[in-house]
Amino acid sequence: MADQWTLDMANKLAEECLKVQEKTGEDRLFMELGDVLGASSQTLEEAFLTAIRTRMAELKGRAFLAKKLRAIAEKDASE
Repeated sequence: MADQWTLDMANKLAEECLKVQEKTGEDRLFMELGDVLGASSQTLEEAFLTAIRTRMAELKGRAFLAKKLRAIAEKDASE
């Protein structure tokens, strides 16, 4: 398991990577960054990939819930 310092770095990199992905539209940029990290530190690579995947999963989950709520609102509006 990674130490707290490594986890903090991985979390910060994940946040920054998501911002760059959003600005550039490169939705697989995190994989490239993971490769760059893995060339020097497998521990940081693994911590980063965990951090980015959990954030991406959260974003997908929130989008799913928002879509469900829109569908309900549209159904209610049409009735």
